[in-house]
Amino acid sequence: MTLELAPDPQPDPLLAEALARTQRDVDACFDRLLPVPGDARDQLYLAMRYAAIGGGKRLRPLLVAAVAALFGVDRSVAVRVGCAIEAIHVYSLIHDDLPCMDDDALRHGKPTLHIAYDEATAVLAGDALHALAFDILADQTLIGDPGIRIELVRTLATASGAGGMAGGQMMDMVAETTSFDLPTVTRLQQLKTGALLSAAVEMGAILGRFSPDGRTHLRGYARDIGLAFQIIDDLLDTEGDQHVAGKTLRKDEVAGKQTFVSLLGPDRARAQAHMLVDQAIGYLASHGKEADLLRAIARYIVARDR
Repeated sequence: MTLELAPDPQPDPLLAEALARTQRDVDACFDRLLPVPGDARDQLYLAMRYAAIGGGKRLRPLLVAAVAALFGVDRSVAVRVGCAIEAIHVYSLIHDDLPCMDDDALRHGKPTLHIAYDEATAVLAGDALHALAFDILADQTLIGDPGIRIELVRTLATASGAGGMAGGQMMDMVAETTSFDLPTVTRLQQLKTGALLSAAVEMGAILGRFSPDGRTHLRGYARDIGLAFQIIDDLLDTEGDQHVAGKTLRKDEVAGKQTFVSLLGPDRARAQAHMLVDQAIGYLASHGKEADLLRAIARYIVARDR
């Protein structure tokens, strides 16, 4: 049964509108990308739609669109590129929830994919979403410049693989049997969580044809909100309400994993997250009101309840 998720407390009006619009646009994009073919593959497509449509904050596509908007990029292009990152994110959640990894029963307030369907379908749905991400970015009708397409593909591939998200997930599995210190936990989360958030910011700048040398402040912003995001996730895992979160909580403590909260304590961890958000906003000092949405996203990261 689907759980009713409560809204985050007092959302910034600019952010609330942007989140709602992005959620609608991403759902519509996946709806177009994943028509059920009416043949023996139907279960695969239905499973992909189950996982990709109607769930999640859509923070990564929102970041792509918000950064791309700084440089006047067409929003529909930015959202479609954001869907490529979201396809990677969704696939990672499907696989992360499998019995061989985190063995979770709940995601976004509904049964995880392998429970709603079966494990083999869940594996294939994740594989197919991974492939879909790069199919989106390689589409020359979306982005005509092959150099931009190649840079987008490389950025997402790097953020997804052993030097990014997948590497962080491996470290997270090792953490169940090995004690990690704070620098190692920080590195783990920079890869597992931060890599795709950073890729979203980077890919928005790539769409805007912004010089790599000029992206240093955006990379600083992305790095800091990525760490703040994970610290708040750790706090929500220990203090949050499972009905609001829409997923199983307290799992890190049960597994004996070191987290920002276990290493710093909740008060220091929360203070660190707020410091990182302030620092991230500081990186945007060279931008005016056009970066207000990025500032609002940073503040939202420490105010959210799921």
